[in-house]
Amino acid sequence: MTNETNLVALVTGANRGIGLETARQLGAKGVTVVMAGRSEASIHDAARALSAEGHKVVPVVLDVTDDAQVEAVRARIEADYGRLDILINNAGVITGETFMENSAATITKDALRTTFEVNLFAPVAIAQAFLPLLKAAPAARVVNLTSILGSLTLHADPQSPIYGSKSLAYNASKAALNMATVHLAALLQDTPIKVNAAHPGWVKTDMGSEAAPMEILDGARTSVELALLGPDGPTGKYIHLGEELPW
Repeated sequence: MTNETNLVALVTGANRGIGLETARQLGAKGVTVVMAGRSEASIHDAARALSAEGHKVVPVVLDVTDDAQVEAVRARIEADYGRLDILINNAGVITGETFMENSAATITKDALRTTFEVNLFAPVAIAQAFLPLLKAAPAARVVNLTSILGSLTLHADPQSPIYGSKSLAYNASKAALNMATVHLAALLQDTPIKVNAAHPGWVKTDMGSEAAPMEILDGARTSVELALLGPDGPTGKYIHLGEELPW
């Protein structure tokens, strides 16, 4: 994708962690970033920090599970820009029992519902809501933040590095988001829009913990690269730092 200075992006969960760094890196490319977060105070603080660094950012309050708030943000972006060039569904949760205790034997229905509401239903609904604005852009990009923990291939392989990381609600929600990515990409295959799933890596965030090997700076790279793909870039793929992952 070229002419980054003319692009408008929406990044959900942009008040901290990978979402904040993604907004920062897009801003450094000259992209105008609509930064969305649930907490009004937190998202405004984050936007002020990036604005002070010279980036073009606009804070909006958005609980991704709230249809009315999704519509309000959509209406604002339509009124202000008339299109959306980049949608990054970054917001996500791990909920229910502790991560590694959230197993097929112990997971509750409530934990499954809560996780799927944020990690699957919300990104699907947001993509649907913003599809007319994405189609109004010359060549829009959709990036769904998933995880290598959503790989069925790797979870079924006892030799894989993630075989022992079986947290049902989170893993299943990311596998389902991978499927939604494939479906949306197929639906839009005859358009200039590209839709991909991004695995950021195991990153030192509140969710990833200090035990993670990757810094937040590197954790945002995959999202930014997929957001700025050129016309020959992939679509309907599962990517980490330029490498395709097995579904």
